[in-house]
Amino acid sequence: MNRRQKKILKSRIRAPAIKNSGYSDGGASWQKEALRSWNPKRLSSKSDIDANLATLRNRAADQAINTPLGSAAIVTSTMHAVGAGLKLFPRIPYKFLGLTGEEARTWERNTVREFQLWAGSTECDLRRRNNFYDLQNIAYATYLTDGDSFALFRRKSPTYNFPYTLRIQLLESNRISNPLGPLAAYSDANSFGIEQLNPENGNHIINGVEVNTDGQMVAYWVSNKVPGDLVNIDGYTQWQRIEAFGPNTGMPNILQICHDVRAEQYRGVPYLAPVLENLKQIGRYCNAELTAAIIRSFLSVFFTNTQASNSIENILPDAYGATADDAGGPVVDPTGYKLGPGQLNSLPKGVDVKTVDSSNAQSAYDSYMTHLEKSVAASLNIPYEVLLKCFNSSYSASRGALLQAQDEFKTRRRWFAADFCQPIYEQWLLEAVVTGRVKCPGYFKDPVIRKAWSSADWFGPTMSILDPVKDVTGSALRVTYGLTTREREAAEMTGSDLEENLEQLAYEQNLIKQLGLNVGNPEVLAGTLLKTQGGDQEKNEDTET
Repeated sequence: MNRRQKKILKSRIRAPAIKNSGYSDGGASWQKEALRSWNPKRLSSKSDIDANLATLRNRAADQAINTPLGSAAIVTSTMHAVGAGLKLFPRIPYKFLGLTGEEARTWERNTVREFQLWAGSTECDLRRRNNFYDLQNIAYATYLTDGDSFALFRRKSPTYNFPYTLRIQLLESNRISNPLGPLAAYSDANSFGIEQLNPENGNHIINGVEVNTDGQMVAYWVSNKVPGDLVNIDGYTQWQRIEAFGPNTGMPNILQICHDVRAEQYRGVPYLAPVLENLKQIGRYCNAELTAAIIRSFLSVFFTNTQASNSIENILPDAYGATADDAGGPVVDPTGYKLGPGQLNSLPKGVDVKTVDSSNAQSAYDSYMTHLEKSVAASLNIPYEVLLKCFNSSYSASRGALLQAQDEFKTRRRWFAADFCQPIYEQWLLEAVVTGRVKCPGYFKDPVIRKAWSSADWFGPTMSILDPVKDVTGSALRVTYGLTTREREAAEMTGSDLEENLEQLAYEQNLIKQLGLNVGNPEVLAGTLLKTQGGDQEKNEDTET
């Protein structure tokens, strides 16, 4: 070995051993026994979502319909996010539009009244079954169950009582699908693939959504019935291509209510998708326990032979009426014995009675179910107490659960209002301006002005109030310090309009004054409130003492 080789060998011996660092020794380790066989792969949204969408949608719909916990998740979110429907509150920047505050309030109240003429009638529904607020409830529940829901803008001739042409048609989510047959060429040999080509323009169609080379949505493919539905009598399934936006106005022709979770996603994921396996296992476990409980509730009686022979013929009569009496042995006729209060029965010699033990109940059922339900609630971002409608904890814990749930529902309400309510309102306002029923100067001159005229808020139901006094006090303090407005507080706390409340209060106070009563007098109410608060304070002091 020469000098150079010795030097290299010596340096290798002295070099410190290389160790993993960062994620290499943690979640990305291939040396740890627990992680060595763990090799998941993150693929595209088409592989993860679109390829599995039909299965996820079918299973989610089954859980939402046939299991209590799955139904509770859908119903709870729908009730608190949308409820009886989100109400319109126009919020125009009146200074920018050259209006005074009084003129702006007059315009907003007139617009709300005019919009209610359209929204409050079932004529706004193409099928003439639901008003705008009912359509909201259906669209939101469908969005949770199927991952997305669709609303198509349609037009019908106006009538004397309904001067608007705008109609809304809600569509089943699975009607937006890839066209089969000669309408499109397939990108591969699989005719039921999730992606195909439009031969007319070369665009890709992904689960019914047509996108151009830039990935922009340009059209939707809508079938005349749910593909594969055997009940529908419309004959063969046919598809129609509907452009996503009008070529002249740029306004949407169809709405997709959906919340994306991936960068290149075109179809929504069902709300229950992360917990489908847990929900199914919970349902099976509940059914098994329920069946076992029903079986244990039956009182079954067995006659046994205590003599040497265990033959059943020695105890019961045979099919031909012959009994063991013929051979001198004991016999039991089951029809001759009954169970009842104070009932005395005499059994033959050598015959005993045994019952099924019904005390073998599962003591761990409740705690195990609670753990599973909490994991489902956490995954859905709904507090366990709100999902199960079970408030057995302290006041602070229950209030904290309601506040967390309120954040979740408010977020989903904003998503839904932006995807469904606001675009429909803008379509309605456009027709109202064109027909002259609503005056919006400069509406067609500048898109900034048009956007200003269509600015609006959407308020819906509020969460339950555990302590009304504390909530109202907090609301009053927020108004006092300029953190909010009375109008917003009225809308968020009670879903009412502040001006309508004040006008009604003024009428009531004037009526009370005319009748010489002091009912509802502010001084009387203030004194009652102070007494109530003082009593509560004394109770709290006694408790602390």
